[in-house]
Amino acid sequence: MAKIRVVDFLIQELSKLGITHFFGLPGDYCFKIINAIDNNPETAWVGCTNELNAGYAADGYARLNGYGALVTTYNVGELSAINAIGGSMAENVPVIHIVGAPATQYIKNNTLIHHNFDTPDYFASYNAYSCFTQSAAILNEQNAKSEIERLLYIFQKYKKPVYISIPADICDMEIENSPEIKSVQSDKQKLKKAVEHALKLIQKAQSPIVIGDSLIVRYDSEEEFLSFIEKSGLPATTLLMGKGLLSENNPGFIGTYLAGYENPNVNYQVNNSDCPVCIGTIFSDFNTLNFDIQVNPSKSINIQGTYTIIQEKLYDNVLMKDMLTELSENITHRNIDLIKDKVKPLQADITEERKLDFKYITSRLQEFIKPYDCIFSDTGVFSCTVPALTLPEGAVWYAQLLWASIGWATPAVFGAQIADPQKRMILLTGEGAHQLTFQALSSMLHYEIKPVIIVLNNFGYTIERVLSKTPNAGFNDIPLWDYTKIASDFGGNIWTAQAKTNKELDEVLKQAELAHQDKLCYIEIFTDEMELPELTQKLYNR
Repeated sequence: MAKIRVVDFLIQELSKLGITHFFGLPGDYCFKIINAIDNNPETAWVGCTNELNAGYAADGYARLNGYGALVTTYNVGELSAINAIGGSMAENVPVIHIVGAPATQYIKNNTLIHHNFDTPDYFASYNAYSCFTQSAAILNEQNAKSEIERLLYIFQKYKKPVYISIPADICDMEIENSPEIKSVQSDKQKLKKAVEHALKLIQKAQSPIVIGDSLIVRYDSEEEFLSFIEKSGLPATTLLMGKGLLSENNPGFIGTYLAGYENPNVNYQVNNSDCPVCIGTIFSDFNTLNFDIQVNPSKSINIQGTYTIIQEKLYDNVLMKDMLTELSENITHRNIDLIKDKVKPLQADITEERKLDFKYITSRLQEFIKPYDCIFSDTGVFSCTVPALTLPEGAVWYAQLLWASIGWATPAVFGAQIADPQKRMILLTGEGAHQLTFQALSSMLHYEIKPVIIVLNNFGYTIERVLSKTPNAGFNDIPLWDYTKIASDFGGNIWTAQAKTNKELDEVLKQAELAHQDKLCYIEIFTDEMELPELTQKLYNR
């Protein structure tokens, strides 16, 4: 049997999952890991400016690619990235965190070496990551191969982060190159019973409705979901994190669920359904606009990645993809009258030049976004702007609405563009969030990727001002930066512009679209500090 080094075995198996780019920072304990990445013809190293940005970039990469990978050194490197991995854990984004650790002899002897406490603890970070990942392991001579195989099975089944720490000497240890990773499969008997139960409930319901969400994408079930909508004839909506999952031109799509703030017919049908079919849903506060949703567990079908719950009965080890496939093949099509809300036309008309407000910004973005664009928005007012848009065919939207860590979107766009260099990426971020991870811009320029970045400068943390009883308090102010100048000073192939009025924004977006497609376009726009999208106003005035 052919032999292979442990580190080469790991990189080989990850490349089989489609991971061709590994994000991270070099460190003395992870050199062997990075060398293995460089030496594998299927993989490449992507160096980042700090570990947090690398973690966010791996997250963005995984959202488009299916899986992502992060590499850091132990303790000082890995702890800098733990917030990013926490977000991936919360939102089912499968990122493997590979940590380069000191050699086994130092761990066994509890030797005091750099990157450790004055009283050495070689398991502190492992213990922390055990709470932030689906599973974690430190490799040793006895478990190296079996633990890699175990973690990769969990990685594929649950679509959540896993953590693997490799001591320097274990990297070079040879093992048999005979992968024995279990395939992820449904329990056939439980699947059969779940399908029968679901079909019976749907068929006797008077007003069934399908509610889709982001975990459909995580579990690679988009095609099966669309087939189920078509074969069943049921009306379908999505929660915010699932916006773009269904084409807004799909015959079964009745609109995005926006609680009682918009789309009243969607809201009524969801809250009065006698059989909500929830698929990959995350019923969090932001995703449901403060829990204004009524799904009775005793009447509902809840199809998640690895299990299904029907009328509060659990069918575990039932994969979403299999459940949807079986439902599609066996369901009886129903002709249900669809009640759709009339979409308000967004027109970016300019009758006179005025300072920017969100009514115009939203309307102009509607014109700017094209089919198959990929939009990332950071936590803040922009995440209340995109829901008002009608996404064109194939356009998708990513927002971290559960973990909601400001700063995520800038490096996430970097990772996403590495995953799909041909897709047009649009980043919408407030300047407060942007300041946290601004260095990722230099990575974009270094790797010659060219997203369109729109930075909203509203002179502080506007959402915090809305939430705070003291909106004018100093803690909601942030340092004033000359964003376009700093961006230009990074060098590279970049075009920058500013817009303070509707006419200026119209002009710079035209230039970005027509004259500067070969450059990273960086646009700073200005509004008053309390200027809000309509949805935000409704949400916080309720």
